[in-house]
Amino acid sequence: MHVLMTGAAGMIGRKLTARLVRDGVLDGRTIERLTLVDVVAPETPMGFAGRVEPATADLSAPGEADKAVAGRPDVIFHLAAIVSGEAELDFEKGYRINLDGTRAVLDAVRKIGDGYRPRLVFTSSIAVFGAPFPSAIPDEFHLTPLTSYGTQKAMCELLLADYTRRGFVDGVAIRLPTISVRPGKPNRAASGFFSGIIREPLAGQEAVLPVDESVRHWHASPRAAVGFLIHAAGLTADQLGSRIALTMPGVCCTVGEQIAALARVAGDQVAARIRREPDAMVMRIVAGWPSRFDPRRAVALGFKSESAFDDIIRIHIEDELAGTIA
Repeated sequence: MHVLMTGAAGMIGRKLTARLVRDGVLDGRTIERLTLVDVVAPETPMGFAGRVEPATADLSAPGEADKAVAGRPDVIFHLAAIVSGEAELDFEKGYRINLDGTRAVLDAVRKIGDGYRPRLVFTSSIAVFGAPFPSAIPDEFHLTPLTSYGTQKAMCELLLADYTRRGFVDGVAIRLPTISVRPGKPNRAASGFFSGIIREPLAGQEAVLPVDESVRHWHASPRAAVGFLIHAAGLTADQLGSRIALTMPGVCCTVGEQIAALARVAGDQVAARIRREPDAMVMRIVAGWPSRFDPRRAVALGFKSESAFDDIIRIHIEDELAGTIA
């Protein structure tokens, strides 16, 4: 099997690469070739028996997507994206990377023709939904995003569905919850504080909370996100049916409940490292996001997430902090 991953240098991309290298197989087939693409050079994984091809490219630039798919990968994980806060601040960049880059990949596959039809796993987002919301958003809820990022993801879902219907790709879109706790440095996602209020205190640093503790949201760990992607790659067209976009399961909790979980897992002294500093733009963006879902289709198809935010914190401590707390 040949696997192509876009956005491979990002956090999820690096973790997915590590999982694929460790497993050596995907959907029961041996991975013989791994193509890793990003706008910055992806790291070459160690210990992989097959062929690794890292490449630096902007997929929205003319010809770059064609180069990326020229080797006819069997599975494409399309992770490349501009995150929510940056897409809101830089309108043109958001559309160029999130929409134009995705369409470029789809068109590059389509132009190969000759019966080539790879499985394409697209990382969408719960930001495709917009208020007013029901108490729990069902699988059939309409897409009315209230941010540029959510709009771009919704447009890509429609493109993927049409290219799949026309037989150009075998697509599946997974709407990721907010991924917590993200390791490393903060990015420009408006949702970044959901990780920051856990990550920084666990590392002995102060964290800034820009919203009220009553804000409720939908979370899954990086470990769960990688599991979603692996599982999505193995679903059949018959299992998916005509609705190829799925909302992933997650943990629903308020910011206050996140902080309470942090205190339970790491102690009150760690939780006290959070400083409240309201941010109007972040509050406006987050106010338009959904907070509770009923992802019964994904659950019925075997997708699994954590059951409590305490578990998400423990996974971060285990995977990123070698089991220690500052």
